[in-house]
Amino acid sequence: MFLNVSQLTVRYAGRAQPAVDGVSLGLATGEIGVLIGPSGCGKTTLLRAVAGLEPVNDGEIRLSSQVVSQAGRSVAPEARRIGMVFQDYALFPHLSVERNVAFGIHQWPAPERRARVAEVLRLVGLEGSEAHFPHALSGGQQQRVALARALAPRPQLMLLDEPFSNLDVDLRERLAHEVRGILKAAGATALFVTHDQLEAFAIGDRIGVMQGGQLHQWDDAYALYHRPATRFVADFIGHGVFAPAQLLLLDSGVVARTPLGDLTDLEECPLPSSYPGGLCDVLLRADDIVHDDTAAVQAQIVRKAFRGSEFLYTLRLADGLTVMAHVPSHHDHAVGEWIGIRPQVDHVVTFPRAG
Repeated sequence: MFLNVSQLTVRYAGRAQPAVDGVSLGLATGEIGVLIGPSGCGKTTLLRAVAGLEPVNDGEIRLSSQVVSQAGRSVAPEARRIGMVFQDYALFPHLSVERNVAFGIHQWPAPERRARVAEVLRLVGLEGSEAHFPHALSGGQQQRVALARALAPRPQLMLLDEPFSNLDVDLRERLAHEVRGILKAAGATALFVTHDQLEAFAIGDRIGVMQGGQLHQWDDAYALYHRPATRFVADFIGHGVFAPAQLLLLDSGVVARTPLGDLTDLEECPLPSSYPGGLCDVLLRADDIVHDDTAAVQAQIVRKAFRGSEFLYTLRLADGLTVMAHVPSHHDHAVGEWIGIRPQVDHVVTFPRAG
């Protein structure tokens, strides 16, 4: 691994709980990792520790096999060859785009400096903007300039701290896809912090979900959504609910009995003996519930959100269980209406019964 964080702990004076608590993760050369989680979960502290801006209390950080942080020892930030992009861009308003981008390579010979500035501006799609000033650029263009400036010195690692948080929602997701393409074209290894799941899914090869200073899961987006390692990850990522279930071992194999019917094909599920009486909770995503007028189970629409090609329906069964369902938008049912639903679950994930 190019970036290797091992059992890292960071504590702040006066706080009982560590800000980062025994976190381990790794990134191969050219991979993009994303840290996501609620405010105060420790993701920015972890990023700052990798940058060398926070001392560590336990564990270590390695860059290209070199230990750069451990208890009582830290390589200076400027010696780590790290490029950083912040949420406020931190561009110099009195400098042109060319001089902003060249700021970190001002000591290079002039011909090499000009060539590198032109190269990274082409990479971020801003060629020809060298003479412009930041105030004349859009927010997305300013973010590209900040990215070009960070890439100019050819850092061995890029760190991005909520770089799109000042942009509108539509631009954030589009720019995340574009920045992923830029980082991949540059062959950069990067660690990115965000609170936005769509950004994380758009940019990350690996995504880490944090809570209370701990890393719950470090995986790709598909695994986080379909195979969450903990109840917190299951609840935090995507739309989903937990339905009561009982695992039963029948002649045909293990079955999960739920208020919506029996779920089968449970090869990845634990045996019923893993839970007292086989009683557990099963995760049901919105795409696990299918609208079917012929289904035996009926549910009442209590809320609906139009998403263009589909509605996100919140549905309540007669026994009070609430589930969610993605339904094509030409099925435009009214709030209060009862519709038929059935489960169609490809990945059955169970957790110990809540409470």
